[in-house]
Order: sequence, then C-alpha cells, then structure tokens
Amino acid sequence: VQLQASGGGSVQAGGSLRLSCAASGRTSSSWTLGWFRRAPGKEREFVAALTWRHGNTHSPNYGDSVKGRFSISRDNTKNTAFLQMNSLTPEDTAVYYCAASLSPSVTNIARFGYWGQGTQVTVSS
Repeated sequence: VQLQASGGGSVQAGGSLRLSCAASGRTSSSWTLGWFRRAPGKEREFVAALTWRHGNTHSPNYGDSVKGRFSISRDNTKNTAFLQMNSLTPEDTAVYYCAASLSPSVTNIARFGYWGQGTQVTVSS
C-alpha cells in the first residue's frame, strides 16, 4: 500500500487547510485511514481517523486537541481521505502524516502499519 499526502502549506492563525491522503496499491475494502502529526520537539500525535468496512463508514475519531476544528472524510469512489482543518492555531504547526491500518476504529499509532510521507503545515500568529 502506498499513501500520498498532499495539501500542506502555510496559513495565518484562524485560517483553514485541507489535506488529502490518496491510497494506492493493495488497498482494502475494510480499513482505517488516519492522520498523525509531529510538532518540533514532540512525539507523534494522533489527529483523526476514519474506518470504512465493506461499504459502511464508521464514526470518525479525533484527538482531543483538534475536536470541533478538524474534520476527516473520504471520497466514496476513491481510496482517498481528507482532513479539513479549520480555526488553525500556531500549536497546529507540525508535519502531518497519513497512515493506514487494516484494523477498524483504531487510534493507536502502533496499529497503523502503512505510512505516507509527511506534509508540512505551518500556522503563523
């Protein structure tokens, strides 16, 4: 499985960005796509994840620091997930990573076996 993340960039506080994660290769009809981020000097942090299994989409999971501001969704016709990030703050500055898991409803980084390259998000005050 190959994951391609895109959509990062620089934005001022209060602004929005939308990240995309396109999966290719040996994809599955039952898996979880998620986002993690690593801020400078910090551990990688869970951001959001979405599971779909055999045509059904589960309720998304979000990290506490992004609840109410970020929204994860998917394209029903493609193996692509999106992360809509609103009301961004400088604390959201990080490298954002797309990841995939064959397990449902997971948020633990150890359960994600497939990783894409990171995309930088920089929020200025």
